[in-house]
Amino acid sequence: MTIPEYARGYEGYEGRIGRTTASSQPSWPAEATPPKGAPNVIVIVADDLGYSDISPYGSEIPTPNLQRLADHGVSMTNYHTAPMCSPARASLLTGVNPHRAGFGFVSNVDPGFPGMRIEFGEDIATLPKILRGHGYATMAFGKWHLVREANMHEGASKESWPCQQGFDHYYGSLEGLNSFFEPNQLVVDNTVLNNEEWPDDYYVTDDLTDRAVSQILSLRSSHPDKPFFCYFAHMAVHAPLQVPADVLAEQRGKYARGWDALREERFRRQRELGLFGPDVEQAPRNDTPGYDVGPWDELSREEQERFAKYMEAYAAMVVTIDRSVGRLVTLLEDLGELDNTLIVFTSDNGASAEGGAEGTRSYYRMFPHSLAEFGWQGDTPLDEDLIGGRDSAAHYPRGWAQTSNTPFRYYKGQTFAGGVRVPFLASWPGAPAKMAGVRDQYSYVTDVVPTILDLVGIGHPGTASGGGLTAPDGMSVADVWASPEADSAHTVQYSEISGHRGLYCDGWKLLSLYDKKGPVDEPKWQLFDMRNDPTELHDLASQHPDLVRKFAALWDREGWRNSVFPLIEGSGPGARVLPGRRPADQYLVDPVRILPGTPVMERYRSLELIQYRDFRVRILLGGSAASDEGVLISHGDVQGGYLLYVEDGDLWFGYNCYGEPLLARVAPWADGIRSLVLEAEVVDPLQWTFRVRIGDGPALTAMDTVPLMTGMVPWTGIAVGRDPRGPVLRELRNRRGTFPWTGLLREVVYEPGKQRPISALREKIEVEAQRRAD
Repeated sequence: MTIPEYARGYEGYEGRIGRTTASSQPSWPAEATPPKGAPNVIVIVADDLGYSDISPYGSEIPTPNLQRLADHGVSMTNYHTAPMCSPARASLLTGVNPHRAGFGFVSNVDPGFPGMRIEFGEDIATLPKILRGHGYATMAFGKWHLVREANMHEGASKESWPCQQGFDHYYGSLEGLNSFFEPNQLVVDNTVLNNEEWPDDYYVTDDLTDRAVSQILSLRSSHPDKPFFCYFAHMAVHAPLQVPADVLAEQRGKYARGWDALREERFRRQRELGLFGPDVEQAPRNDTPGYDVGPWDELSREEQERFAKYMEAYAAMVVTIDRSVGRLVTLLEDLGELDNTLIVFTSDNGASAEGGAEGTRSYYRMFPHSLAEFGWQGDTPLDEDLIGGRDSAAHYPRGWAQTSNTPFRYYKGQTFAGGVRVPFLASWPGAPAKMAGVRDQYSYVTDVVPTILDLVGIGHPGTASGGGLTAPDGMSVADVWASPEADSAHTVQYSEISGHRGLYCDGWKLLSLYDKKGPVDEPKWQLFDMRNDPTELHDLASQHPDLVRKFAALWDREGWRNSVFPLIEGSGPGARVLPGRRPADQYLVDPVRILPGTPVMERYRSLELIQYRDFRVRILLGGSAASDEGVLISHGDVQGGYLLYVEDGDLWFGYNCYGEPLLARVAPWADGIRSLVLEAEVVDPLQWTFRVRIGDGPALTAMDTVPLMTGMVPWTGIAVGRDPRGPVLRELRNRRGTFPWTGLLREVVYEPGKQRPISALREKIEVEAQRRAD
């Protein structure tokens, strides 16, 4: 029969419709189907892992599982990435250059320019979106750091959260870093995991690996043939350096010989492995002020012993990554799918020098380390035996960072090789074209997506005319993976971060460091012949001024083509740091009413209420009893924070000063107390005084002139009526657990006041924090 013209709901139906099913023919929409024999794809990204930190690249750290991937796959010696985290991850997942993808800096800023919008635009196609559109299951685990800070809480837009970017499932941290024993917040798909405590044996790398294994097994029990894409973004080895005691014990005593000896040993092994020829020179210790490394033998014995402990913790974290990789490989073997799985392993950027010349036991205190002129301390003198454990937030000295980046100069955050040249392994045992051996052709992070799509047999939708999607900037290097004789198609690549610049062009590299002492748009160019000088030691700029001019003009062109401009002026007239909040986010500093039972507030949302400010916390009770006890408010954890609690008939105020707990008895507790007010006043550009008012009583000094919480501290958000997740005071947690309030707590109101430190000082603090939060 003919469907009446006024009928609705049948448009585009390809079957036949009658009045009954007897006269009708059913039809179903086509489902997305992967190419025949499409492999699984696993992309594993370590965080801040240096070039020489795994055994295929010369490390002494035992990484047998990564070595196995190298033995049955390709080791890229000339793979480059972006200098910092969010830019690298955005390009890795899209094939689009960092600024063009909107991530010209880490996701802790929001300056309001196209190249740093810190959000994926609708025109950007991520790898999981593409693969899911072709029948793949998609899953992500670990660090995301591709959503701006103001959008990490439950009430914010989730457009840049993982599940909106193509992943069916996600488990991990939206943050740029986290505690490995007591994460401040984890997310399951689109929902915050509102747990209150972490088990004593909890370790986030193990948890992420458990989740990945479980998700793959769940998929296989439901659909035995559906290929999957798994993105596993480790939080390790980003600071804080924290690792289980048994793994740490395995590394004890291995680094007493120091960084000078270790760099020589690693470079010797790199030559033996064929990564570098006999004419390649290792970079000497960095000597540029602010990046410099001193001789190990000139350190005191006490310094050597402490510095060695930092490296022991770092090496142990590398081991945890390797063991996680081993669990995934074992799972694939048990499923019989190892031969049909492409596994990629790399790092987001080079090793980090954020620990400064001496390292720190309090990484969060290190954020504003440029404030030494104000008497600011970048370390907390904790017991050195705590280094690597849950009560220390350690980061190693930059001498070890240059060791991690052997044989190169500089670190994460710079465009020189130490910041952008990282390990890259690709293993696919059943690949049609056998991939094995070392490859020294140039490749960039944007090449990963096109190469994977090429090998899988899927076209990028951005290459289709009229598709409205951005085409990738990278290109497939599948032929390079298949043959050591193939030429790389990637011949030109710009780089920029914080005013540091780089340009690769046909074996030449143009570089500049921005020292913040002059105009950002007046680079001091250096020129290197990468074919003969891969460690960038011999500046040829004065010998080839014509090439410098040519490549500088090319960098400028690439900068405009990729939304790099405007460059952020860091000093002098017009100097500007990157603002962290857009006007629409003004609500973040409005007063907040918190009722009992409210889950822990998100870190950034909590931080905006207090940081650099006078603030008040109004606590309304239902009429107390002298026997009531417990925590009234808590904000932070063992790395920094404050709490107000009642115990044994007394009201106490606790302040954790970047790992150093301070405790003060405020007043006796009594029947009939109906309200309290905690008042914080900035009495110096970098200090607070805390007072407490009980009812209509006078202001009682709880703590006088303690250092402000700066950078990203308090790390764990605000909670009322208990002290959940990471404890502000470990000793109190050990005695009383989360110590819930036993009386009637009606509400808590946070009232942010005026930001007191002068704006220039505040911005100086913030820019230091932003550069480290990746």
